[in-house]
Amino acid sequence: MKHEFCSDYGEIFGNIISFTHNYLRENNIKTLVIGMSGGIDSTLCAALASEVCRPISVDVTVEGRILPIESDQVETSRAIMASQAFCDHFQLNNMTPTYTVLNRDIISTASSAPSALIRRGNIKARLRMMKLYDLANKMDGVVLSTDNYTEYLLGFWTLHGDVGDYGMIQNLWKTEVYGLANYLMKKYKDTDELYKAASLQECIKAMPTDGLGVSESDFDQIYPDYDRNDTPVDVYGKVDAILLDYLNEATPYIGDVVKRYIATEFKRLNPFSIPRIDIIG
Repeated sequence: MKHEFCSDYGEIFGNIISFTHNYLRENNIKTLVIGMSGGIDSTLCAALASEVCRPISVDVTVEGRILPIESDQVETSRAIMASQAFCDHFQLNNMTPTYTVLNRDIISTASSAPSALIRRGNIKARLRMMKLYDLANKMDGVVLSTDNYTEYLLGFWTLHGDVGDYGMIQNLWKTEVYGLANYLMKKYKDTDELYKAASLQECIKAMPTDGLGVSESDFDQIYPDYDRNDTPVDVYGKVDAILLDYLNEATPYIGDVVKRYIATEFKRLNPFSIPRIDIIG
């Protein structure tokens, strides 16, 4: 299969809305639950969810949760702004006290080693997902995934901590995520929905992070040699181009991005199950 980018964002937008409308009706979904991080992915998903729920015929609400755990205040402020713009209801629940107890009981060391940071980050992601899934169960809803295809390929997500029930952008490259966000931002400007446009714009400009405290930015983990003068859109464009060329066998180049893709294959195969033929003989 040849991998390629799509820049017809009007078509992409229409298809996502139409497919999701049908999914909600067919499965009698009442609530779309989403964790709001203040990043471009969750903000775009919330914007798309709000568009899905606009028609009166679709009696579904967008329920946002901001779940800071030792989080950056700037990111939390962006999450509040996005939640006000796109969620029907939202709450901010500081989960730091709960995390502190779990972290103390599970990880006995206060080490700042990379492995310890990753372990603590995993606890944060899984704790947030527990909260979202409990809410979805209570409200006859589904948890929206906010991952994208680039993150999926690079294993830039936490097993049992990121993947929700329904992904509107799961199969969009990060380049396409930014493109669709820009498309919607212009749409909102044209319709004088300026607060929505501003919320998307703030997230487009922001340096992306994992929200787990593992590193200062996404790129420190997935593309350490990135040009610090580039915008996040530019850097992710280069990351996507490297992956695209490798997957299409256009280049034998093996750098940090491709090495991470290869090293995280186990995540994309999770859970690994013994083939039935090997069990029964």
